[in-house]
Amino acid sequence: MADTQPVNDWATDFDILDEGYIADPFTVWEDLRGRCPIAHTERRESAFLPTKYDDVQAFSKMVPELSSADPLVIAAPEAIQQTEHFKKYGANSPPISSDPPEQVWTRRLLLPHFTPKAVEPHRQYTEELCNELIDGFIETGEADAAGQYAQQIPPRLIAKMLGVDESMTDDFTYWVRAVLELGLADPELRMKYRDVIRQFFRDTVAERRDNPGDDLISHFLAATDPDGNPIDPEIVIGMCNLQLVAGIDTTWSSIGSALWHLGSNPSDRQRLAADESLYPTALEEFLRFYSPVTMARVVTENVDYNDVSMCPGDKVIMNFPGANHDPDAFENPHEFQIDRKVNRHVAFGAGIHRCAGSNLARMEMDVAIKTWMKRIPEFEVSKPDEVTWAGGQVRGPRYLPVTF
Repeated sequence: MADTQPVNDWATDFDILDEGYIADPFTVWEDLRGRCPIAHTERRESAFLPTKYDDVQAFSKMVPELSSADPLVIAAPEAIQQTEHFKKYGANSPPISSDPPEQVWTRRLLLPHFTPKAVEPHRQYTEELCNELIDGFIETGEADAAGQYAQQIPPRLIAKMLGVDESMTDDFTYWVRAVLELGLADPELRMKYRDVIRQFFRDTVAERRDNPGDDLISHFLAATDPDGNPIDPEIVIGMCNLQLVAGIDTTWSSIGSALWHLGSNPSDRQRLAADESLYPTALEEFLRFYSPVTMARVVTENVDYNDVSMCPGDKVIMNFPGANHDPDAFENPHEFQIDRKVNRHVAFGAGIHRCAGSNLARMEMDVAIKTWMKRIPEFEVSKPDEVTWAGGQVRGPRYLPVTF
């Protein structure tokens, strides 16, 4: 993913873009917990990496000492940070990139659209979409379960919810990858597609103001801020950006990881195929074991925590995946247990920024995996050595060849 110098000591020089770390971060976390549970690096910028559940939870509650103004794990390029827009709005993906009080009222705007009751009407569309995708390759006996299936579901559903053209799925997919994945090591690419996404929504929001409909964008535009004024259009654009960037890559990575697991572990696949009552615990274990999302916070004042001193401008990598493998929080955390009963994972984050779209993500995972297993209960990863994974901000399979 990035051409960087090899890591000699993960405690003092970690690199989340290291290819070995992307392929197997679990070994690194286990090593660090035993000798340096909060690692540090000066690569690209000064950043800290907690590996224990309790530490990640503690950092999640440090507000305002840790700001969410720039939640990407690699800071925005200097050229972006120096723009007047960034100085005023930060990363502008509220509420995930906001601090209170903006975080509070923008989150309240989102939540009614992502309750279990609000999400359920989207189930039928998702089922129809999953079956349509499978119809496209089932006769061939093989597929790229990531590119032809997992990566196709969230973009189309989010497009439908936003009221934009679902035929733009491939564009949305690449735009998101350019910002969250490929762009982490390529600042020019990241800047380009950050602007592409925002201009797309700037145009869409302007059109929707003249022609409102029954969609998320229209509902955002019809709302008011805490003072009773119409919401700043740039805030609405930022909230749309969040739906696209945060609502797509995260969920397709979770679906893809689950299919990778089932295609690589026949005993779990057979158990799930034989007993549908396992789905609730299986989904939570997929989320815990293959937690896709890592976020970041920016230190705003001097922080001393467990013999670690942080200064303004430092980053704290909110290592939710690492926390979910902490043996102090989970029994036998390195074992995937499809029927794990106690599972207080933080795959959706923790604290005030816990994912507002978690109900939607769970529904998409539930439908996608159930539909696949109903149609293709017998399958396997056909070329394990050719499977490719993305990492850094969001970890998940990008190419997943399977046969059935």
